[in-house]
Amino acid sequence: MIEIGVKPHRGLAQAGPSLLGDVGGSNVRLAWQGGAGARIERVRVMPCADFPSLTACIQDYLSGLGRDGLAPPSQAALGVATPVLQDQICLTNRDWSFSAKALRSELDLQRLVVMNDFTALALAIPALPQADFWHCGGPSAVAAVADFGTLALLGPGTGLGVSGLVSTGDRQWTALQTEGGHVSLAAHSEREHRLVQQLARRFGHVSAERVLSGPGLVHLVEALCELDGCTLPAGTTPAAVIEQAQAQSQAQCVEALDLFGAFLGDVAGDLVLSLGARAGVYIGGGIVPRLGREWIRASRFRERFEAKGRMAGYLAAVPSYVIASQEPPALLGASRAL
Repeated sequence: MIEIGVKPHRGLAQAGPSLLGDVGGSNVRLAWQGGAGARIERVRVMPCADFPSLTACIQDYLSGLGRDGLAPPSQAALGVATPVLQDQICLTNRDWSFSAKALRSELDLQRLVVMNDFTALALAIPALPQADFWHCGGPSAVAAVADFGTLALLGPGTGLGVSGLVSTGDRQWTALQTEGGHVSLAAHSEREHRLVQQLARRFGHVSAERVLSGPGLVHLVEALCELDGCTLPAGTTPAAVIEQAQAQSQAQCVEALDLFGAFLGDVAGDLVLSLGARAGVYIGGGIVPRLGREWIRASRFRERFEAKGRMAGYLAAVPSYVIASQEPPALLGASRAL
C-alpha cells in the first residue's frame, strides 16, 4: 500500500469528499463519498478500453461530478489489480501505468492511498451485511467474521486476486497484499497432468491465474481441445464458454467449467492452510457470483477444497462463502482504508 499526503488527525479523517476506485483489468469502478461514514454514491463502471490511461478515466468521472455541482474530492483511495510496491504502478492485465505522486498532483488531492484491489476487498468483508454472502460449504456461520480470526479471500475476474484479513483485536484488521494468484497450479489426475503440460508448452509457468480467470476459461477450453484433437471456434470468449457449458452444448466447455470449480477449490484450500484462515474463505471477483449460487454448490469446489489428505478435517471445519454484494464491495473497502 502507498499513501501520499498527510492523514488528518483522528476524528477529522474524511472531513471532505473522497474519490473511491476499484481499478481492474477490464473495468474501473469509481464512486464519490461526501464524508466519513456517508453513503457511497455516484458509482460508475467505466470500461478501461474507452480511455488511454487511468488519469483520463478519473478526470472524465470528475468532470461529471463538477457538472452536477458536487464538491471535488480532497482525498482518494484506489484499489488496483496489480502489486503496489513503489510509486510507479503498472497494471498486470491492462497496458496502463501511473505514478502515485503524479496522479495525486494531477487530481489536486491532499491525500492519495493506493492498494491492491483485493486488499481493498478484504477490508470490506467485516462491514458487509450477512445478506451479501452465499454460504457454499462447511459450517454455516458468517458470524465467524466477528470472532477475530483470520480470513482468506480469493476471486477470479480478469485475473485472480488473493488476499487475507488478520485480526489485530478490538475489531481492527490488517489486510494482506499478496500476489497469490500467481502460485503454481497443481494437477490431481492424469487428465489434469496432461492439461497442465499442454498449458506449460504455451505459457512456461502455469499459474493458478492462467485458468482461474476470464481468459483462463478460454485457456482451459483451448488446451482441452488440443488434447482431444478438436477445433475451438475462433473468437471464443469467457461468456461463450460459460454459455455453452451451461447449455451442455460443447463437451470441452462443460469440462472446462467443471475443472474451473475444482481448481478453485484446490487454490482456496491451499490459501486457508497457508494463512491458518480458520474463520473462513471468501470468494470475490466477477465470475463466480455470475455463475450463481447453485453452480458453486453443485461444483467440485468444496470437494477439492477439503481434499488435502491429513488436513481434510481441518478444512472441513472452515466455512466458505461467495461475496455477492449488489454494490461493488471493494469501494467500501477503499473507503475503510482512508
